[in-house]
This record gives sequence, C-alpha cells and structure tokens, in this order.
Amino acid sequence: MARSSVAVVTDSTACLPPLPATAAGGRLTVVPLAVVVNGVPGLETVDVDSATVAEALNARRVAVTTSRPAPSAFSAVYRELLDSGASGILSVHLSAKLSGTYEAACLAAAEFDGKVEVIDTQSTGMGLGFPALAAADAAAAGADLAAVKAAAEDAAARTTTLFYVDTLEFLRRGGRIGAAAALVGTALSVKPILNASEQGVVVREKVRTASRALARLVDIAVESAGDSDVDVAVHHLVAPDRADALLTTLKERLGERLRGAYLTEVGAVVGAHVGPGMVAVVVHRV
Repeated sequence: MARSSVAVVTDSTACLPPLPATAAGGRLTVVPLAVVVNGVPGLETVDVDSATVAEALNARRVAVTTSRPAPSAFSAVYRELLDSGASGILSVHLSAKLSGTYEAACLAAAEFDGKVEVIDTQSTGMGLGFPALAAADAAAAGADLAAVKAAAEDAAARTTTLFYVDTLEFLRRGGRIGAAAALVGTALSVKPILNASEQGVVVREKVRTASRALARLVDIAVESAGDSDVDVAVHHLVAPDRADALLTTLKERLGERLRGAYLTEVGAVVGAHVGPGMVAVVVHRV
C-alpha cells in the first residue's frame, strides 16, 4: 500500500498492544531485535517468545544474550518504506544506554539524505511505545516529519517508566546496571524499585519486601501522574497475576483520570535482562 506521508519505525522492545491495520497502526513498522538462547539466535516475536527466555533464565545453565540489529536491517526497512511512497521516516527506539539499536538506526539513517530522523526515548517497553504511537497518530493526521518527531519527543518527556524485579542479577549480567547498584538487591534482601532515565536504569527507591515494593510501585506511579489524565501500561514477565493485581489497584487509585490501560507481557529481549517476576508500570501524561 502506498504511503503518502511520514512513516514511523520502532523496535520490538516497545511491547505494544495489538494495533489496528489502519490509521496510526498502519503507519507503524516494528523491527524485531535478536535474542540468543544457548548459542541459537532468533528474532523476538518471530522465533523466540518471552516464555522461552523465562524458562532458559530459570534453568541458569542456559546462556541468554541479546544483540542489536545490523544497520543494514534498518536500511532495508527504510528503503522499502520510502519506495512505497513515504515522504519521510521517524525511527523511534529504546534507550541508547540499554542497547546499540539507536546507534544502528542512526548509521542506517545517514544513508537517506535527511529523509530519516531517529530519536532515543531513553526508555523501553511502553516508555518507547507511547512515543511511537504518538508519532504514528501525528503521521496519520498528516503532520510533516518535523512535527511527527516533535510529537514523539513530547510524548517521551511526559512518560515515566518504573519497574520492579525479583533480582538485579539479570540486569547485572547484561551490563544494564552497575555492579555497585546490583549489590543493593543482595544486602538484607532489599527490593529495589527502578526507573528508566537518561542515565539508563537507576535505582529509584529501596524497599525491604516484595509486597511493599509492589505497593510502593503503585504509589510512585500515581505520584508520577500528578493531576493529569493518563494512559498506563503494565508489563510483566511470566507474572500475570502480579500484573493483574497491579493494574486493578492502579485503576482504583487513578479513577477517572485513567484514560487508557494496557497489559502486556514483555518480549524476549527485555525479558532476558529483567528476569521472571518482573512487573513494570509506564505512566503517560496526556
């Protein structure tokens, strides 16, 4: 189908809910990232799912790693979109502090004479997904590339990504959090609440038990909403009951300010770094 305006590209760590094939959803192309399980590479959402990764992490003896797409993978997507009639492309990606995906996209974009812009959302999950959807909405409304980019950047600035993990070991193994910070989770069974920021993954607060950490996660999410109406996404890795309870409590606490709510399991790439039991709350102020 020919595209007469701006196209939007993102990556599979966005953990997007199912999208319609028209309007914003029709202008959003998702590039899958790679996961390697015990030496066997595969693309998330194509070859490897989150359950497989969770099982491998629980096995302990099975190595799980991730890798960024090659710039050529982005080049191929950009070229196809432009050849199909797109006037420009906005490529919206997870934090450069967490992955080389942004860098790969920038290298590919340099081949297209300013027709492709790339932004770093400094987040992942729906912390990436909300800006990507905002960009797609703007593109569907006929905005030019500069305005589509501004919509994504504005959405990213109004989005807070918080999460809880049962252990920091998986983040430490993947180099997504420093060894010193990882010690927080081993001392006196402290359970950290983390957030994605311009510094990468940082410890937001330290709580003594899992139940208190989850309650505090809700408190911080509500505080992040302020007086705004919000969209909220809850993510998990093989912890559906925990995620359901979290979303139910958020709905009760936010009341009429809650405009939209999404519940999705994280994909294999994010799952490889956070481990089973992770739950996240992404708050997007609208």
